[in-house]
Amino acid sequence: MSKPFGPLPPEFATQTGELIIGGRAASAWVAEFGSPLFVYDPAIVAARVDAFRAAFPAVDLHYAIKANPHPGLLEVVAPLVDGLDVASAGELQKACAVKPAHAISFAGPGKRDAELEAAIAGGATLNVESEGEAARAIIIGDRLGIAPRLAVRVNPDMELKGSGMKMGGRPSPFGVDAERAAALVKEVVRAGADWRGFHIFAGSQALDSQALIETQAATLMLAERLSVEAGHRPPSVNLGGGFGVPYFAGDMPIDLHAIGNALAENISVSSLASAGTSFAIELGRWLVAESGVYLTRIVDRKDSRGETFLIVDGGLHHQLAASGNFGTVVRRNYPVAVAQRLGAAAQDEVSVVGCLCTPLDRLADRVALPTADVGDVIAIFLAGAYGATASPSAFLGHPSPTEVVVRRS
Repeated sequence: MSKPFGPLPPEFATQTGELIIGGRAASAWVAEFGSPLFVYDPAIVAARVDAFRAAFPAVDLHYAIKANPHPGLLEVVAPLVDGLDVASAGELQKACAVKPAHAISFAGPGKRDAELEAAIAGGATLNVESEGEAARAIIIGDRLGIAPRLAVRVNPDMELKGSGMKMGGRPSPFGVDAERAAALVKEVVRAGADWRGFHIFAGSQALDSQALIETQAATLMLAERLSVEAGHRPPSVNLGGGFGVPYFAGDMPIDLHAIGNALAENISVSSLASAGTSFAIELGRWLVAESGVYLTRIVDRKDSRGETFLIVDGGLHHQLAASGNFGTVVRRNYPVAVAQRLGAAAQDEVSVVGCLCTPLDRLADRVALPTADVGDVIAIFLAGAYGATASPSAFLGHPSPTEVVVRRS
């Protein structure tokens, strides 16, 4: 019996015939740029930004560039958002090329002194993850003669229920435990740093709208409590993100307006809002995942003991997440299609496997697809987030994929 796969993103779900990405056929993209290939359509990102603005008119929008730091995509996304969030000196450099440093925040444990210095010298905000990191940043700021812009990342005392990756409510390398956060704020302010507020992230990839509503409400209450304990109002509170996208069969998109309405109501009665604190939501995959399609050509069709394998020239070294090896407990199938036959009846049960010499290299497991043969192109959707840069591209020495951003005149 064939296994289900996830729903195609709405921009592609109603297409029939050959897959069109950014107004151009998949075969034309492959003919020009080769295979394997990532194609990113920023118009889809812009549509997600518009939807966010409509649902959260009074909340800033930040893009977490770890989801996809491709420079061409950053160029078109940066003007659409209020801030960029980075997690390394390399990402900081990319972000500074497209956004002023004061609109960039730098999170992540284990920041080296050179990374702290680059952020402080450039004017980016450091989301400090520990008392030790804050102390190092203050020392570096003193040496440079610059008051470092520091926000305190809080390890909250709750988690985001139903999230694919929980970031709070437990011992964690991320952030300062909530019960110690106020004391650290006092020390940061006492040391003369430019305290920028709180960063509170409870989890990611959640499709439970009610859980997101409850977590945002709890995050607001936590920020209010910490503000009182610290005796200082935060200029800004980053409420984290966690908005999921439907990867697998049965997944449904979040109710964006319900979440936005609930947050607006909670902010309207918040003592922080009345005192002038601003709020931000930090999103990565929700903004860009559905904008990307991974195209890979079939190089062999093979039957083995009653099963059919479509062997492609790509694989997990480019698209690790689709193989089920990037944080997935139970392997399930991403949205997949034969790029030349969208909407056609399924005729074969096949597994789409890559070119690597490992049984882990399986992009689709026993799915029902229209008949496909050597030379046809397989499309893996939701490839705009945690694709190329989240995959072991050097494994077995195969070529890196090409990445292309749709350009419209």
